[in-house]
Amino acid sequence: MDRWRAVADARRRAGRLPARLARRGHGLRRAAARAADRVPVPWLFVVGVFLGTKIVLSLVGVLALSAFDDVPWAPPPDETTMREQQRAVSGHRAVSLWFAWDSFLYDHLARLSLDEPWRDFGFPLLYPFLARPLAPLLGGNTALALLLVANVAFLLMLYYAHRLGERLLGDDAAARRFVRYLVLLPAAFLFQAALTESLFLCLALAAFHYAERRRWLLVGVVGFFLSLSRSVGFFVVLPLALVLLRQHGYRLGPRALGTYLRVGWPLVLVPPGWLAFMAFCRWQSGDWFAYKHAQERGWGISVQNPLAVLWHGLTGTPPRDALRVWFAVVVLVVLVAGVRHLGLPYLAYGLIMVLVPLSMGPPVYKSLLRYLLAAFPVGLVLARWARHATADAWLTAALALLQGALFVTWLAYWTHFII
Repeated sequence: MDRWRAVADARRRAGRLPARLARRGHGLRRAAARAADRVPVPWLFVVGVFLGTKIVLSLVGVLALSAFDDVPWAPPPDETTMREQQRAVSGHRAVSLWFAWDSFLYDHLARLSLDEPWRDFGFPLLYPFLARPLAPLLGGNTALALLLVANVAFLLMLYYAHRLGERLLGDDAAARRFVRYLVLLPAAFLFQAALTESLFLCLALAAFHYAERRRWLLVGVVGFFLSLSRSVGFFVVLPLALVLLRQHGYRLGPRALGTYLRVGWPLVLVPPGWLAFMAFCRWQSGDWFAYKHAQERGWGISVQNPLAVLWHGLTGTPPRDALRVWFAVVVLVVLVAGVRHLGLPYLAYGLIMVLVPLSMGPPVYKSLLRYLLAAFPVGLVLARWARHATADAWLTAALALLQGALFVTWLAYWTHFII
């Protein structure tokens, strides 16, 4: 009898155990759901996009580089320096593949001592200087600090893109399309590289986000750093001023001018960002325009008519350069065709992001695909045009295939197509 009672008790306990585990699992799921509910909705989507693009591109990159290992001429003997520099950064290809060309120059700037004579003025200093305080936390590795800055900026860029998209496009679905098209732009994989693309666009989107919400002091502060991050940031004060004018109906006259000055005075903080870099040049070299002279000597850059440079690129250059310039033409066509959806401020910003780089002359052709990434209003237009699911799916697939081809081309850096 005791034996049967013991067996029965054991069976009852065994029956209660799955139920207890099920209740515990249900409690954990509810706790996880409550924790997820506390996270602002944009962040769940933004982090998902960030991680998804990071995983997919890293996997494609490693596979492509592994395939190149079996090609005898990849890279050619006279192009091995870059591969050696990448290995010096990290033995893991998923990390080292994100360093190319200017990445190593930024790494050099991040390590230069301010107590010694400074001779490198070709690049603005915000990006490498942001890496300096992070490097000691990473064992003094300035290269990894640069990569961390770029990827944090990429994550914040996606957040501000979603917030601005909600404001301009009117709903969450359209804002998500805008974010998706930003990361599907032809050379958008560069947002994850140790370059300035993600930092510049993050600051630009943040500036417009706060401008649309009439938080003009924040616009001025963000705009200062935007101007310090790249020379073209100096000109963003113009479309930001157009946002201010639009908010007050583009009214003119003494009374309206007083309103603009009272509300939008922080816009005067934007140009001094670049002036701060010029002051640094003056302090280190005695020449306010040391950056300009460095660019002229190093890359043959000189200010020219951007439309003439555009036409020359289409008609008087090798096919490789002409193809890159056609990307700029497509961006201009999309901006002009979508002006009804954009409005004057964002059309002006997009035109500045295309025409100001072109004003540097033919040397810009090599980096034109990089510079075009800053023209985020293209993503706003595409998000408007692709409201229907079918159009959205086809456009997404086409952009993904194009970016994949360009990404593999970038990994084959010796082609000198994307620099």
